[in-house]
Amino acid sequence: MDNSTGVLGENYVAELIKEKGYKLVIRNYKLKMGEIDIIAKNDKYIIFVEVRTRKEGGMIHPLETITNAKKRNVMRTATYFLMQYPFDLQPRFDVAAVETRQGKVVSCQYIENAFGNF
Repeated sequence: MDNSTGVLGENYVAELIKEKGYKLVIRNYKLKMGEIDIIAKNDKYIIFVEVRTRKEGGMIHPLETITNAKKRNVMRTATYFLMQYPFDLQPRFDVAAVETRQGKVVSCQYIENAFGNF
């Protein structure tokens, strides 16, 4: 996957999140230990969103690329983010699995509270 596919997926999910009433806090929050693609909030939650984008028909589904190590890194990075920028909101970890074809999004599976389901 080239970087343009990942950016396409992240842009799509960022717009989806805004349509759901969330305000974007930051995109691509990076530390040495990991990165969080999108951080957003509403009145109740601060959400940490992992976006996995693959071209349609690939060998594995985007959700299959989320390993236990990836989950740990995202959770650890979120902890550091909240230590640096405290919010009085319930944290939640969401995942978006995006598939593309010819530079366009053809499907997006958005899972709220996803780490509790993996």
